[in-house]
Order: sequence, then C-alpha cells, then structure tokens
Amino acid sequence: MTKKLIALCACPMGLAHTFMAAEAIRKAAVEMGYDVKVETQGADGIKNELSTLDIREAEIIIHAVAVTPLGMERFEGCEVYEVGLQEVIKKPMDIIKEIEEDLAQ
Repeated sequence: MTKKLIALCACPMGLAHTFMAAEAIRKAAVEMGYDVKVETQGADGIKNELSTLDIREAEIIIHAVAVTPLGMERFEGCEVYEVGLQEVIKKPMDIIKEIEEDLAQ
C-alpha cells in the first residue's frame, strides 16, 4: 500500500508562492514514493480540494500557508505540520524527512 501525503498551500496573494509550494511538495513526495494530493487556495479559488477521505487516509498532512486557509475544520483532530512557504519551496524533501522522523518517534 502506498503512503499518502496531502498538503494545503495558501499565500496572501494566491498567485505565485501557493503554486510554487504545491509543486515543490508534489514533486518531492512523488520522488519519495508517496501518493500525493495538494490543495491550493489561491487567487483562482480552491483547486484540487482535499476530501474527508483524503484527510482520513493521509499519513502526513502539511499546511504550507501564510494565511488562514478556508475549511480548517476539516483538519480538526488531525496531526498537521505547518511549514513556511519559502521553506517548503526551497527544501521540500528535508521537510518531509523531518516529518517522517518525527512520526517515527
């Protein structure tokens, strides 16, 4: 069974950083063997919205946000790793590895 990683990305303008972070997470997660789904909340609205099933099945949930995203109630009771947009754009694999190490403890 494939490991599942989901992420939600949102920045104040919703133009560039949201999508740069989403792509960085997606590429790194695929390379690391994850089934990945990334929701973006940008200037064009919510795209690729995470479902309740997506959230329930995920082993790793990342929020790369610089604003409070819509629909936060979906994640109540879940372990969510919140990271900075710049950080995840620059070092997505390092962040995922750190989360994996944290979960292994």
